[in-house]
Amino acid sequence: MQGTAAAKTYKDSKLCNMIMNREFPRRSHESTDVVFDTLYPGCVAETALFRYAPKVFQRVFPWFQKTITKGYVSQPLAGERVAQVVIDPEFAQSGVHWSWGNRQREGAKPFAQALSPKANDTARASRLWDLERDRRKWIPVPPPVTL
Repeated sequence: MQGTAAAKTYKDSKLCNMIMNREFPRRSHESTDVVFDTLYPGCVAETALFRYAPKVFQRVFPWFQKTITKGYVSQPLAGERVAQVVIDPEFAQSGVHWSWGNRQREGAKPFAQALSPKANDTARASRLWDLERDRRKWIPVPPPVTL
């Protein structure tokens, strides 16, 4: 995919991830004690994600994120932030979207970012859950793990 179709697909997939992230704990957190959350570590503009984008975009986008929006983060820093969300007890809240903000600053602190009305829509989440369950009927669902 290229152009606006690819951008829309990317945004829709992020929205679906956030919706499911809020639905998982509603359906299974009590029985599993597993924490479900999402995060935005910053704009990781130099990855294979843009491999099919026009070459000019691949060159301009990282520069734009670094110098204009100040949203750019390196792959190592993004990885550190992912690891922090996974291992730090401070992040042990289900259904939260963690962010360091759109403008990267030295010493920026993570925060629980408010989600859009679409991401918080429980009826939409239930419908998405059912659609996904129906799509995966041929995949057996294992019983919950007792820890």
